[in-house]
Amino acid sequence: MKTILKYIQVIGLLLVTSLAFGQNKEFNKKDCPDVKGLKEALKNIDSGDGYTELGDNKTAVSFYLKAQAFNPNNADLNFKIGKCYWLLNKPAESIPYFTKAVELDPVGAGHAYGVLGMAYQATYQFDEAISAFQKARARLTPDEKKTKGNDLAEHIDQCNVGKRLVSDSVRVFIDNMGPSINSKYTDYAPIISADQSMLIFTSTRENKYNKKAFDDGEYDENLWVSYRNGSVWSQAADMGEPLNTKENDATIGLSADGQKLFLFYGKSGGDIKYSEKKGEVWSKPDFFDAINSPNAHENSACFSYDGRTVYFSSDNNQRVQNYGNHDIYKCEMNEKGKWGKPQNLGPIINTDKDEIGVYMHPDGRTLYFASNGHETMGGYDIFYTVMQDDSSWSEPKNIGYPINTPGDENFLVVDASGMHAYYSSERAGGFGGLDIYMITFLGPEKKLNMTTENNLIAVRANPIQQEVVMEKSVEIKTARLTVVKGVVSDAFADPKKYLDAQIEITDNATGKVLFTNNSNATTGKFLIPLPSGKNYGIAVKKDGYLFHSENFDVPQTTDYQEIILDIKLMPVAKDSKIVLRNVFFDTDKSTLKPMSYIELDKLVEILNNNPKMKIEIGGHTDNVGTKAYNQKLSQSRAEAVVNYLISKNISKDRLTFKGYGMDEPIASNDTADGRAQNRRVEFKIVSNE
Repeated sequence: MKTILKYIQVIGLLLVTSLAFGQNKEFNKKDCPDVKGLKEALKNIDSGDGYTELGDNKTAVSFYLKAQAFNPNNADLNFKIGKCYWLLNKPAESIPYFTKAVELDPVGAGHAYGVLGMAYQATYQFDEAISAFQKARARLTPDEKKTKGNDLAEHIDQCNVGKRLVSDSVRVFIDNMGPSINSKYTDYAPIISADQSMLIFTSTRENKYNKKAFDDGEYDENLWVSYRNGSVWSQAADMGEPLNTKENDATIGLSADGQKLFLFYGKSGGDIKYSEKKGEVWSKPDFFDAINSPNAHENSACFSYDGRTVYFSSDNNQRVQNYGNHDIYKCEMNEKGKWGKPQNLGPIINTDKDEIGVYMHPDGRTLYFASNGHETMGGYDIFYTVMQDDSSWSEPKNIGYPINTPGDENFLVVDASGMHAYYSSERAGGFGGLDIYMITFLGPEKKLNMTTENNLIAVRANPIQQEVVMEKSVEIKTARLTVVKGVVSDAFADPKKYLDAQIEITDNATGKVLFTNNSNATTGKFLIPLPSGKNYGIAVKKDGYLFHSENFDVPQTTDYQEIILDIKLMPVAKDSKIVLRNVFFDTDKSTLKPMSYIELDKLVEILNNNPKMKIEIGGHTDNVGTKAYNQKLSQSRAEAVVNYLISKNISKDRLTFKGYGMDEPIASNDTADGRAQNRRVEFKIVSNE
């Protein structure tokens, strides 16, 4: 919620002085002949003013109310009480006192009408708010209208936007994440791994790094983490050093797999740092120089799904382009792994005000951000825009009410499925200042079909009865994204040995390596987001082991899905055998498709690195067709692979091939998926001496 102090600075009202209302009862002997009561009331007002200066509005209002009981008809005091309730995030409680203030002096209360309008706006009483803002504008001088008039007009526009959004609200559940996450302090800026297994957030709660609280009772920012087990989130825990320090350390962005982290570092004035998780340990954060600028404030950043693009917000007016205060930029990594120069995302997204809290969804297309420059219902609202096929951005759209409110909403992140989102909001009924909430998207509401055909026959007997037929269940739209996750381990180690392997993701249609990832060194876990619309080849590699391959053909229309893999890497040793899942042939032929060359070249690399290795290529089929036909087809396909290896200068005497036909299935031939698994090419190490 925008504080009243911000509004007062804009309007030009100084609260340290009286509102100078005319028709009200002053605290003097003329209007208050009870000298003893007057003395006590003035003492309470002085005490209230003192606590107001300290920022302790809860204590201040208790003293003001004692004076109010003695003299309820003083405009200045009513305004001060309203101000305290507003700053305590209780706009509904502030309205009666602001109203009383303007009633006591309707002619000279232009400033009071302005803040009364803000209180109405905050409580969704938009028509009343518009009326109050109009009365405030009517009381401005011609010179004031040139400056303050624009601010009041903006509030009126926000109220009209609010009326429209509330009348066409989105269907969501918004749930406070409860005491395991939220505290009596300010908790905000949640970031999540794509599968919602981990949530990291910023809190100003008590911590071991800063023993002394500030005057408002809050501490410096630090990072806290919670893990999800089923539907239950663990008690938030301090993330510890080196992420947390004696300075302000805040969450900014997290890679989809939860292994790379952006932090906000407050000591330098607003720069972004970067840390990477190695096993269970986070590296010491270092400045991300590709996007930081001297004397600039970079306040949010996030990775693209492939880690090759960083989106961030900055107020650096020295960049090539800048449209307002904070703009959203992107920075891309080139083929050599170097970060290029930042590029402004342009005037479709950026306005003459602030665009902050940027988050790119793992689908690689949907960008979420907070703005006070686009059409909002007050303060910062959450918007989203979609990257088109030509790399342009769609017109940003307000995510809607009740996600957005007349207060400030920021730092929204959405899980990979598109079903849940997390953000910070200052809604009433929370645990402290800002709290963290989970949003569940419900999809469009089911419509009612009102059928009257049968009722017409019986209309005289029962004229009000209707047959109500529910429409078929409405499918909730999910993200077009496949998340592949699992663990990598040694195939033979006992006890189980998890491996930190490199995972290479390739576009099979173009042969281009899209990005690489790594499994965690301690747990072997990995997570890879694959936006719909490509045929992906995945190779899992580690020195001393044969590579493991997977193929995922993900059409453009594929909705969200999760695939879990348990990958066991085979050591480079005699009899070790793997399936080449990205070797493809024309239907019923032994002609290799060009997209097979990517995987076969990895096999060439293994053979070159192990010059004494001899291998067998084995061809396999499903059980469709005769045994003789399948044996011949599998033999010719295995031979085609050997011929490709020979063309890459692999000695023929190191290679043998054999067709196994349908004799060695690895899955049931009763299903299409099982038959697809059985149609395969394998290679086996015959010797390595």
